[in-house]
Amino acid sequence: MAAICHGPQLLASADVLEGREVTGYPALAVDIENAGATFVDEPAVVDGPLVTARVPDDLPAFLSATFETPGVDAEPARAAPTA
Repeated sequence: MAAICHGPQLLASADVLEGREVTGYPALAVDIENAGATFVDEPAVVDGPLVTARVPDDLPAFLSATFETPGVDAEPARAAPTA
């Protein structure tokens, strides 16, 4: 699962952040910690199957972390060819 910028708010609402290390938009640090996670101020954070990033400028680190994470398929889905 991957979330960037304000995406961790959805994860907090889904109650899936307890005990995890997470990053996101800096203004969400308190919300992330109130959801039971540890906020980490890094471009990208990997905690098991969860990859998070702070802001769109962190996209290169986010993509690198996402596609280098074991269990995450590095090949993008391809559309079926059309005639």
